[in-house]
Amino acid sequence: MGLKWIDVTDISINWLLMLQKKHIDEIPIFCDFKEALGIVLNAHPYILWYFSNLSPKNKFFFEKLIIENNSKKTAKEIRSAEIKVLESINDWLVYIYKPEIYENLSIGKWNDSELHDICDFTGKKVLDIGSGTGRLAFSVAKKARCVYAIEPVENLRRFLKNKACDMKLKEFYVIDGVLEEIPLEDDFADVLLAGHVFGDYPEKEYNEMQRVTRKNGMIILFPGNNDINNPTHDFLIKKGFEWKRFEEPGDGKKRAYWKKNEKLGGQ
Repeated sequence: MGLKWIDVTDISINWLLMLQKKHIDEIPIFCDFKEALGIVLNAHPYILWYFSNLSPKNKFFFEKLIIENNSKKTAKEIRSAEIKVLESINDWLVYIYKPEIYENLSIGKWNDSELHDICDFTGKKVLDIGSGTGRLAFSVAKKARCVYAIEPVENLRRFLKNKACDMKLKEFYVIDGVLEEIPLEDDFADVLLAGHVFGDYPEKEYNEMQRVTRKNGMIILFPGNNDINNPTHDFLIKKGFEWKRFEEPGDGKKRAYWKKNEKLGGQ
C-alpha cells in the first residue's frame, strides 16, 4: 500500500464507502495505519457502520480502534488522519475512484511478447483472475476463443465491460470472484492467467487454479514479485513452475511463472 498512484489531498473520505468486502476483510491483515483509521472511524460513525456490516468478523477490530483513539481531535487533525488512510490504501482507491489511472501506469507497459511467448492463446478458453483493468485479458482476447475476466471490485468490472464493448469483443465475460474462490466449475479453462494477485493464500489459491484449469492446460502467473527468491518464488518452484525474468517499466525486474496443469482425472 501507499503507492502514490494518485494525489489524495482533495479526495473525500466518503470514498471509503466504495470499498468492497474483500478490501475491508483484509484491513486488519495489512493495516499499518491503525491510529489514523481509529480517528477516522471516530469522526465518521457511518463509515464504522459500513465496515462493520460489510465485514462482521472484523467488527471488534474496528471498535477497538475507536476505543484506542477516542480523544477529541480538531478538524485539521481529522483531515490529516483521513489523508493518511487514503494514502495507505492508494491502490484500492484508484480501483474504485479512477481505474484509468491504473491502466495508464508505466508498470503495465511491458511488451506483450512476455506473455505470448509462454503460450499460444489461439482458440483457447482463457480465465484472467484478478483482472483489474484487463492488462492480461485484453492482450489475449483477439486470439482466444473466449475470455473470462474475474474481478472482485465492482468499479473495475464496470471498466472491463465498457472497454470490451468499445473494442467490440463479443466473447469477453466479466464475473465477480477472487483467486481463492473461483466461481466456475472444474476443468473450465484451457489457460488461467493471474497478474499481481497470487500469494496471500498460496496453497488455497493454487488448489483453485488447478481445479478450474483442465488437465494439461496452462497456468500462467505474473505475481508482481521482485527478482528475488522470496516465499512466493519458493512455493511456485516447489509446485513445478518454470519461470523467467522480465522488465516491468518503472519498477525494475520481475518474474513470470508457468506450468502445465498435471492432475488426475479431468478432461
